[in-house]
Amino acid sequence: MAAEQDPEGRAAARPLLTDLYQATMALGYWRAGRAQDQAEFELFFRQCPFGGAFALAAGLRDCVRFLRAFRLRDADVQFLASALPPDTDPAFFEHLRALDCSGVTVRALPEGSLAFPGVPLLQVSGPLLVVQLLETPLLCLVSYASLIATNAARLRLIAGPDKRLLEMGLRRAQGPDGGLTASTYSYLGGFDASSNVLAGQLRGVPVAGTLAHSFVTSFSGSEVPPDPMLAPAAGQGSQVDLAASVEMWLERVCGHLGLGVQEPHRGERAAFVAYALAFPRGFQGLLDTYSVRRSGLPNFLAVALALQELGYQAVGVRLDSGDLLQQAREIRGVFQTAAAQFGVPWLQSVPIAVSNNIDEEELARLAQKGSEVNVIGIGTSVVTCPRQPSLGCVYKLVSVGGQPRMKLTEDPEKQTLPGSKAAFRLLGSDDVLQLAEEPHPQAGQELRVWPRGARESRTVRPAHVEPLLRLWVQQGQQLCEPLPSLAESRAFAQQSLHRLSPAHRRLEQPALYQVALSEKLQALVDRLSARGAL
Repeated sequence: MAAEQDPEGRAAARPLLTDLYQATMALGYWRAGRAQDQAEFELFFRQCPFGGAFALAAGLRDCVRFLRAFRLRDADVQFLASALPPDTDPAFFEHLRALDCSGVTVRALPEGSLAFPGVPLLQVSGPLLVVQLLETPLLCLVSYASLIATNAARLRLIAGPDKRLLEMGLRRAQGPDGGLTASTYSYLGGFDASSNVLAGQLRGVPVAGTLAHSFVTSFSGSEVPPDPMLAPAAGQGSQVDLAASVEMWLERVCGHLGLGVQEPHRGERAAFVAYALAFPRGFQGLLDTYSVRRSGLPNFLAVALALQELGYQAVGVRLDSGDLLQQAREIRGVFQTAAAQFGVPWLQSVPIAVSNNIDEEELARLAQKGSEVNVIGIGTSVVTCPRQPSLGCVYKLVSVGGQPRMKLTEDPEKQTLPGSKAAFRLLGSDDVLQLAEEPHPQAGQELRVWPRGARESRTVRPAHVEPLLRLWVQQGQQLCEPLPSLAESRAFAQQSLHRLSPAHRRLEQPALYQVALSEKLQALVDRLSARGAL
């Protein structure tokens, strides 16, 4: 896909976004005559993040774009030649120049799926040398995306369905790529929009934003708008000098609030007028530059009421400091009395937006019953994932030449599950992993499974069986089904979370979601474990 035809492709990773040991292993495979051996890797995580009981799978769309564009350029090969031993056979570099992903097949969870420890997010099969080279880029594309989506989903669960959540963490993100990924996958996880314009252009994320304190403080009040005239919203009638109208309304507002007309800051009012002239249908006031009660509120009301006379309706106010919950209650009270005083009913329900280093605890406070906050902007806490900065995904070899492979290690938690596998969700029971060659489980039929970490098996009778892994890419370039749009994946994620039981959805001390192995897969694990211990 050419970047100019596919803007998302401009954000794709490049083949050398990898660790050097992938290239050294590639040379080792090639030298051993094993470059074309058929192999399968699985990408998964070992523990759910943030102390929760679920994760959301994300990053598949980026992986597919990366695989379809994968090709080492001459400059890439030349750099690898400089990094590898000088006596490396030149034929190896010719082999690299010819590489693509035409022999690679990918099965994966759809984006937005619930994911649990040990269940593959991706299964990647193809020539050993190529699928080994894919390890680091795929981990990079999936791990952070899934972590961000899960973090965003947690924040959405805390906020509830009615609060509008805005991601505004670009300036706090881990570099430009991290910022773009965070904006994209916080939307998938349940946020409503992002401040990141590039995420809107490349990924279709809804964008939102109004003004900062710098805009307000840049005005002293002595500025004269070059054109203060504003036409009515309906397009008919005489233009009005908005600045003059605001001054007339200010006297009435200050009288209502018990303030002197000189108390509201002139520069702030000039900034609000300038913004209203530029965005009469989208006027929002940032109230806390000087004093919310004595300046921001009266200046906002004066501008909002002047716009009201012309048929426009202010879209909201924002707070960025102080006790946000208490201030929102006080502001709502002022709006309600002003709505009655001036006969403007919509004024009482003007949305109140807040921001200011909001974390999970503060979000829960702002989302409590009775809160007057409508819109919540979150930056650092969503893009940096401070409770857990990495999902810890791994990419492990499970078969070569059709033969299962298993990593034992000295740490039981790092043991892998051998063989090519299928995964199923059993309604009312577990996720079950089984060997791909086994018959699929059937609804209503008894199935003996081994919960991971348990010493005994148990028998389940699922009411419904859902296959989890779908075939997305076959022979590298061929998409087996259309990739869902980001908005579709977002909707799917919310549906998936809704289906999850409250005990597993709980964010603190949740019930453990069980992943089990089929009897045949457990027997293979036991057999290979015993053989490895000899």
